[in-house]
Amino acid sequence: MDSLKGLRIGLAVTGSFCMHRQLAAVLDNLVKEGADVYPILSYNSSEMSTRFMTKEDLYDTLMRISGHAPICTIKDAEPIGPKKLLDVVVVIPATGNTISKLANSITDTPVCMACKSHLRNNRPIVIAVSTNDALSGNAKNIGLLLSMKNYYFVPFYQDDYMRKPFSLLADFSQVNETIDAAMQGYQLQPLLLARD
Repeated sequence: MDSLKGLRIGLAVTGSFCMHRQLAAVLDNLVKEGADVYPILSYNSSEMSTRFMTKEDLYDTLMRISGHAPICTIKDAEPIGPKKLLDVVVVIPATGNTISKLANSITDTPVCMACKSHLRNNRPIVIAVSTNDALSGNAKNIGLLLSMKNYYFVPFYQDDYMRKPFSLLADFSQVNETIDAAMQGYQLQPLLLARD
């Protein structure tokens, strides 16, 4: 996809820990398409080791593939906007907590600061949702972001409607296409996907 070549992408990682192992493939795909990717970690992502991945493994994997040390503080995320460092920010995986903060302009993590700072330049934010309360407590926040300028969503689906009826998960295989669409100012469709 030539449209990603030379694009400066912020890969903003939040604490949906079960999805962290899938980030390597997403990042690798972006880099192979010629994008220059800058990882950004929420406090939980940079400070917590879990049964899914240690914080050291996450940090090292992102740095090895991208070639850039992850941004891990609000102070280091703030210059993204004033210095126009990025063309697009991709929040992946986007937790319900981060989605609610973005929808309500709360800026208390490096990821939220990166998004706020980036938005000052009228540039796109791509959200790859991964939360168990997307169709309950966070439905209103997703709705708010869908109606706000410069926010675009990676198409998503109910990942386990029988056992987790309120859960939504972005289709990570569509990240590149969503970025391409967002850079052109439109939402990739269909947004709601059917899965068996």
